[in-house]
Amino acid sequence: MTKKADAPEGGGNQAGKPANKPANKPANTPAADDAGRNQSPGSTGLRKGLTSYGDQGFSLFLRKAFIKGAGYTDGALDRPVIGIANTGSAYNPCHGNMPQLIEAVKRGIMLAGGLPMDFPTISIHESFAAPTSMYLRNLMSMDTEEMIRAQPMDAVVLIGGCDKTVPAQLMGASSAGIPTIQLVTGAMLTGSHRGERVGACTDCRRYWARFRAGEIDAEETSHVNDQLVSSVGTCSVMGTASTMACLSEALGIALPGSASPPAVTADRIRIAEQTGTRAVAMAREGLTIDRVLTPAAFENAMRVLLAIGGSTNGLVHLAAIAGRLGHDIDLQLLDRMGRETPVLLDLKPSGQHYMEDFHRAGGMATLLRELKPLLRLDALTVTGRTLGEEIERAGPGFAQDVVRSVDNPIYPQGGMAVLKGNLAPGGAIIKQSAADAGLMEHEGRAVVFENAADLIERIDRDDLDVHADDVLVLRSIGPKGAPGMPEAGYIPIPRKLARQGVKDMVRISDGRMSGTAFGTVVLHVTPESAIGGPLACVRTGDRIRLSVQRRELSLLISDDELQQRLAALPQTTPSAGRGYLKLFLQSVTQADKGVDFDFLRAEGADQPGGGER
Repeated sequence: MTKKADAPEGGGNQAGKPANKPANKPANTPAADDAGRNQSPGSTGLRKGLTSYGDQGFSLFLRKAFIKGAGYTDGALDRPVIGIANTGSAYNPCHGNMPQLIEAVKRGIMLAGGLPMDFPTISIHESFAAPTSMYLRNLMSMDTEEMIRAQPMDAVVLIGGCDKTVPAQLMGASSAGIPTIQLVTGAMLTGSHRGERVGACTDCRRYWARFRAGEIDAEETSHVNDQLVSSVGTCSVMGTASTMACLSEALGIALPGSASPPAVTADRIRIAEQTGTRAVAMAREGLTIDRVLTPAAFENAMRVLLAIGGSTNGLVHLAAIAGRLGHDIDLQLLDRMGRETPVLLDLKPSGQHYMEDFHRAGGMATLLRELKPLLRLDALTVTGRTLGEEIERAGPGFAQDVVRSVDNPIYPQGGMAVLKGNLAPGGAIIKQSAADAGLMEHEGRAVVFENAADLIERIDRDDLDVHADDVLVLRSIGPKGAPGMPEAGYIPIPRKLARQGVKDMVRISDGRMSGTAFGTVVLHVTPESAIGGPLACVRTGDRIRLSVQRRELSLLISDDELQQRLAALPQTTPSAGRGYLKLFLQSVTQADKGVDFDFLRAEGADQPGGGER
């Protein structure tokens, strides 16, 4: 973890003391954006961010008059105001428990003497967002940031769960800069199909692969479809949603014990109430988000990401959140951590269990207890205590079989490895804990697909020239190329090979893969092909070498040949004439910078100009 500007370390602050103004205050936080916000220094509650009428007294008078129309008394309006970001939507079953969570958060806020005010923001569901949820993540972060800024609140509770919502919320809140606490919606329960326990979404992919291979028919596929998602809530495996839930707790931005309770349990409701209560205390203490999300906190999150076999998407999201605060995620540090941090969590897709099992096994407290020697224990959390103090408060462990000991890991190294080479000069990622051990050292012939449409057109053709030891390459699915860097990196096994029993192949792309997926899949190749990265130079028939042991991803041609191919590439990048797509293509960064918009990164952080050559 590197810092772009001086930042206070997490362990140096004590609960109850007023916050010091952070040295690394991003340019787009309230301290730097008061001009035009008509906000008096030190204002709190309804006096914050008064609407600009040229008369602050009248602005407050008018604000109170309108809110009293909803039945509020002066006594209520004098309390600390706690905003609650409401991401409920009929399109988002991952957030189907939102009404109950909001009521519980409100109860906690009122018990602590605060005034709860819920407000809506954009809601993004992974399978209901076109062309991809990642395309809309930055828009949701802007919505979240601007609503926090525009409306009076002394602290904010962020409620989200589905893959891109928690990152978007933390990105927006990091830029807004006020006291913030995250509440995840929680994972769904598992179902049962013909006596086999199933859950979204690793089992979704497994059954669909069996259908493509002709092992099950359409009728059985329909039956299992009824059981894969047996309740509201996020995916029950270690996909991106569960990863971000665990990382939120590791970052210290969510309450201890909040990552694992399933969505439909009393434990989840109680955590919601406690979150509301703690938000009021944070407002009174001035415990702003930058004091929690420090370099030490991000190092802890990277360590946990490796130990849980977390989604590769988690790395992109951490980079985006860190960039909002003036920090960078150091990929080489992550790789060094990975060599000494084993995968300890026995959860699909790297293991066998589900999130509800993790909760019964003690949740994050059990994992953090095992990782304690490797963690930055001085990092401050939203409780006002350090991570080390919280681990001690969690008490002793107990017998369980979901979180392994360091001496008996699921996988001897971290869940992912960082690859370099002439094919990925800016880096690439492989989720080694979910890959085929026999393919980790592999050399094969490239079979190239130009884009997602080409893949759809040819992948299931019987005359496709492909063999089991080939390397499938898909380009033009990066941040600009797709656009939005979709989860198309999990290239399906060609149907004719699937019917022959082939279960895995080396697959390479500049896109992403769902955290619920498995296989020997190389992702996030940087720079992407659409802006002239070397992936654009690969031709069918070229030889490619993957060596996870040496952290190598290489196109086996001479340097001269590679430079000639690069020079022959078109000198244009994707563009659009109007709207959000135009903004996206002009401003989006590469995977190593979080696929965020360059103008949203904090002052002092690298401004890569959208990844131009």
